[in-house]
This record gives sequence, C-alpha cells and structure tokens, in this order.
Amino acid sequence: MKYSDDPTKRHRPPGKLAFLPWLFMLTGDVQGLFTGKAPLPWLGGTGVLAFAVLYGAAVFAGLDERRRHTRTPHVLLSGLAAVTYALTIGYGGDWLLCFPLLSLASGVVLRSREGNGRRLGLVVLTLSGSAGLIGSFRGGPSESLIIGYGTMLSGLVTAAILTLFETVAQLRATREELARSAVEQERQRFSRDLHDLLGHTMSVIVVKAEAVRRLAPRDLDAALGQAADIEAVGRQALTEIREAVTGYREGSLTTELDGARSLLEASGIEAEIRQSGPPLPPQSAALLGWVVREGVTNVVRHSGAERCTVEVRGETDQVRLEITDNGRGVGSAPPATKGRTGGTGLKGLTERLAAAGGSLTSGPDGRRGFRLVAELPVDSEFEEDRKR
Repeated sequence: MKYSDDPTKRHRPPGKLAFLPWLFMLTGDVQGLFTGKAPLPWLGGTGVLAFAVLYGAAVFAGLDERRRHTRTPHVLLSGLAAVTYALTIGYGGDWLLCFPLLSLASGVVLRSREGNGRRLGLVVLTLSGSAGLIGSFRGGPSESLIIGYGTMLSGLVTAAILTLFETVAQLRATREELARSAVEQERQRFSRDLHDLLGHTMSVIVVKAEAVRRLAPRDLDAALGQAADIEAVGRQALTEIREAVTGYREGSLTTELDGARSLLEASGIEAEIRQSGPPLPPQSAALLGWVVREGVTNVVRHSGAERCTVEVRGETDQVRLEITDNGRGVGSAPPATKGRTGGTGLKGLTERLAAAGGSLTSGPDGRRGFRLVAELPVDSEFEEDRKR
C-alpha cells in the first residue's frame, strides 16, 4: 500500500462514506427476513430500509459543515432512534446491533455543538442502558452486556476521533496563520528599515556631493574632506543594510544625534542638539534614533529651514523627543501631507512607537516652522535590571 507524502491528506478526518460500511452489521437481520426466520418480513424490511436511510442521512448531515449546526441532523437522529427502538423491541436478537450504529451516529451529530460534551455522554449512556435492558429481555445477560458496552464505545470513540481530527485541523490552520503573520511582520520591518536607512543615507550623500561641487573651485581640501565623508557614509550604509536584512540592526540615539548635527551643518542649517535626563534603555534609544534620523532627513529635504532644534528630555518613566525648525511648515513630512503626520517614513515610525506604548505627533509650529514630537514610556523595571 502506498501512502501519500502530503501531511494534509494523511490527517484528513474520515469522509462521509467512511461510516456507511458499518451498516453491514445488519446483514444477519436482512438474511433472516429473506429466509423467513423473522415474522412479518415486509415490516422488518421496511424498518431496515428506514434505518439505513436515516442513518446515512444523519451521518452525512453531521459531517456537512453547512448543516452540522442546524436542526436537520438532530431531527434525523431522532427518527433513527425511533426506528431503532421499534426494531429492537419488536424483533430482538441480532437487531440489537442497531444500537451501536445509533450511538455512532449520535457521536457524529452531537460532537461539535458547544456544550454538547455532557449532552453526548447522557445520550450514549441512555442508549447503552436501553440496549442492555432490551437485550436482557430479548436475548440474554451476556448478550445484553456486550451490546451495551459496544454501544457506549461506539458513540464515545467516534466523537473523540472526529474531535481530534478537527482539533488537529484547527491547530494546523492556526500555525499557518501565525506563519503568514510572522512573514508579514518581517516584511513590514524590512520595508521600514530599508526606507529609513536609504532615505537618510541618500540625503546625506546628496548634501555632501553638493558641498563637494561648491567647495571644489575654491577650497580643494575642504571638498576632499566632504568626499571622504561620502565614502564613509556609503560604507556605513552598506553595513546597516546588511544588519537590516538579518534583523540585527539597532539604532543608537547618540550616533544619530551626531549624524543629525553633521547633516544639518553640511546642509547649511544651524543645528542645536540638546539631551538631558538619565540614560535610556537600548530599545528606547534605538526607537528614538529612528525618529531623529527620519525627522532630520525630512527637515533637510522639505523644510527650507535655516535653523533646526533637536531636544531629548528624559525622565524616570518617560522620554520626549522634539524636533522643530523654522522652515515652510513641512519640515518633518513631505509637502504632499500639508503638515499632517503622513508619508511612509512617519507612518512606519508611528507604528513602531505605538507598538512600544508611545506616540508620534507632528504639525505646524506657530506661524512658521514645523514640530515633530515623539513620546515613549521608559520601562523602569528594565532600567533597574540593567543597572544591577
């Protein structure tokens, strides 16, 4: 026998047709009708036919995802129970095997509805007791014990197996959803990192290149110094991109503040950098480093400002970063946003800060200029552990 290598096929629950062969348990009863051993064979034949039809319909409805939570399976199961009691009370003998089949159908129908674990147990116990009681009158003590025990096992085992298959299917679906979510989160992380890295780096290179062009005719040494800065920025960008790809890049607030000062001064913008408060945890410093990088890059690109202030004020439980300029009122966002918190970079930063319990707001600063404010809670427990 050849088995499929597809795990989804190996762990599929039994299909609707898998329960029909159990009807062959009634073969002896049918033979008794044809050989004349059973009285009123036409009545018995009608009963067997009704039992087979109701059994198949109840099982099919119980396994149908669209019908399993409706009243249809329960109505069919009630009809099957009525036929079962009529056949076993009227004929006895091998007809008692209808009870295990009725219990099996009960396991299929009653397994899935919320709160039906107890209900299924009561139904199976009732059927098992009925089978034992009727068997003791129509058969014998040993036969009643076997039929009763088989009736109990039939319903409970069927319900347990089907529930197990459904649980495995739900767990597999949950695992696939988690995998898709992890891939999506990683894609978003890489997209944000790449945007922030390349946006800042290209702005620095453009500004430095313009400085080289301006300085080359009158101050060759200064132009060469700017060119060396371009080389250093390019090498640093390559390292940061590799770290972003592997997911190990963590920004440094101090490094970003130094870089912001260099970029602003190279762009002809007067820079004022202020930092106060206790040392920040690495994760908080990294988040604020991203904000400094994106905010200052947008000031250089879009504001047309002459002066830019970057201030970091740290407290015991919160840190506040504020970037202001005296430009056209679009210093921290592309012109298309008209002073609103928008753009790919700011949107990504807003999501990062929100995930850490912080916030990012931006807008015009009075009649002239633009203000970007990031607030982030500081994990005091983390800070105490770090100091220890």
